[in-house]
Amino acid sequence: MKCAANGSGTRCSSAATTVCARCEAVAYCSLSHRIAHWSHHKTECDRLQQQMESLAVLNDFPFTFSRQATIQVCANQETRCSFLSKRGLHRVGMWMCECLCGASSSSFDLLGLNNGWDLPSALCPCRGPEALVSERLCSWRDYFKWRSIQFDSPVALLLHWPLTIYHAAQLVGITTLNLEVSDKLHIHYLGPEKELLQLAVFGELQALFPGVHIHIELVGPAIPPQRDGEKISISKYPCCNEAKCVCKLATENVILETQTCMSSALTLQLWRGFYHDRYKDIVKGSFPDLIIAPNGGIAAYSSWLPSIELIEKIDVPAVLTDYCEEACHLAASCIKTVTGRPLRLPVQLNPFRQPIAVEDSVLVLPCYSNCFLFGM
Repeated sequence: MKCAANGSGTRCSSAATTVCARCEAVAYCSLSHRIAHWSHHKTECDRLQQQMESLAVLNDFPFTFSRQATIQVCANQETRCSFLSKRGLHRVGMWMCECLCGASSSSFDLLGLNNGWDLPSALCPCRGPEALVSERLCSWRDYFKWRSIQFDSPVALLLHWPLTIYHAAQLVGITTLNLEVSDKLHIHYLGPEKELLQLAVFGELQALFPGVHIHIELVGPAIPPQRDGEKISISKYPCCNEAKCVCKLATENVILETQTCMSSALTLQLWRGFYHDRYKDIVKGSFPDLIIAPNGGIAAYSSWLPSIELIEKIDVPAVLTDYCEEACHLAASCIKTVTGRPLRLPVQLNPFRQPIAVEDSVLVLPCYSNCFLFGM
């Protein structure tokens, strides 16, 4: 746990063990840091106190490992490294960047060396669903039952990316009911980082939006220069680790490949830079039906402001997420300052948030990737 006053001037003297007596959501290394930080913290203290009341809801997941991945990670009794190691997934393939010691998006050239789940077939969606989605999926429980995946499977740690897209689309009214066969869905996806090493999981969108041609523009400064403009086709689901599984019998064994003339139900295109700088190039071939910005940190980076102005101008549904409710409220305040109006979609808990807590947070309140979302 980091001291909430870390970086504010004086050096931290010890571990952050002294919590705010009112909200109990932030911790300090000393009483002096707690007192010095009050002028800043008092503006958020009441909100954080209310958010702490929803602690049980935040940690509520249907998985057999939920306590281990939530309460024990927050209490430093478990780490992401140990969680992955127990499952043989530590620094393996798409799982590499799921811990602090793993790969970063700067290792993007690793993509393509190992794009499988590295799990048995019963623990991963390595092939198409047995039946189409008959009704809206509203929780991880709904999704796992539909895909016939066991609840001890950790795949939700990666699948929160496509499932958050699915949920965002549902919230703004984009569903398979109003997307007819052969329709196209254009999504502008802003600020990708670790998901650049996990692009194969976006293949699950083919199951979530059957018969729909999905094109995603991934835009952000983390895209390596040599990848700028590259198109990628996802033609199948990531494979399991069983040699005789039906997922290995598909005629196309390559999950990701640079697109030439091959058409697919799902294509991605990479754009290096900020959205407001690259928009004119992108929109020539792909005007968005939906804009999504996962874990945006809107309030933390001033570079978002011109992109917010652009999104407001083009008037396209935009859904943004962040690691905690407080970050979303701060972002909403920034957006209202720019747009002059409140959010179209209020801040709300994402049922498809990643089910393992973020390590080394400044909040006692647990933080999760894609935890809360809101829309403009």
